[in-house]
Amino acid sequence: MDYSEQILLFLIAVVANWFSALAGGGAGLIQLPILIFMGLPFPLALATHKIATVALGVGATLRHLRENHLDRIILALILLTGVPGVVAGVFFILNIPDRLAEIALGVLTLTLALYSWFKPQLGLKSDPKHRDWFGFFIGGVVLLLIGFINGSLSAGSGLFVTLWLVYWFGLEYKVAVAQTLVAVGLGWNGAGAITMGSVAEVQWSWIPALIGGSLVGGYLGAHTSILAGNLTIKRVYELVTLLVGIKLLIG
Repeated sequence: MDYSEQILLFLIAVVANWFSALAGGGAGLIQLPILIFMGLPFPLALATHKIATVALGVGATLRHLRENHLDRIILALILLTGVPGVVAGVFFILNIPDRLAEIALGVLTLTLALYSWFKPQLGLKSDPKHRDWFGFFIGGVVLLLIGFINGSLSAGSGLFVTLWLVYWFGLEYKVAVAQTLVAVGLGWNGAGAITMGSVAEVQWSWIPALIGGSLVGGYLGAHTSILAGNLTIKRVYELVTLLVGIKLLIG
């Protein structure tokens, strides 16, 4: 790969992770298909993409920590329940046809877009709920399942976490996106990257450009989400979710 292709990879990563950091997920919509288009087979592209997306979490975390609006209890719940699901998902995807999983995930992702669209007030204001032991238990079980999806397919799982935090715990979109980017972008993707890197091949020569772009895009996207209102983030979320769902169905 020459320097021009490395620059192209960097720019692709910036754009993909900017959108992801603003919407709370969806970097795989742009980045993963392009890695495949540039010649990597699906397993190699998935492993390479997953490792690079850890930098998205780093960039977003650096920006959100300055705002001091992260909920430590919610963050801990996402990490403790989701990471085991991520690790299990990595091993699971190595043994099943990925096309069937993509179609199922595409249908579910389109459902997220439609649900948010037809709930016009959803996530615009904070409405804390389900903060008792039973609420955290149910919330954790669902996060475990989403973590499994994250480990299996790196396309849109963060979007599931964002909407679940809005729906179940009553977070506004801006805060939900922040929790997702820090816990999923850093914790889940880190666990997935370590696991995937130990059991699958990685295109290491592409990693520096992808990590650089993910770091910059993650920081810029987090900054944009902090400046934007909840309605703007909600609309971007719905758009990205719709596109991810369509892309998964198309293949």
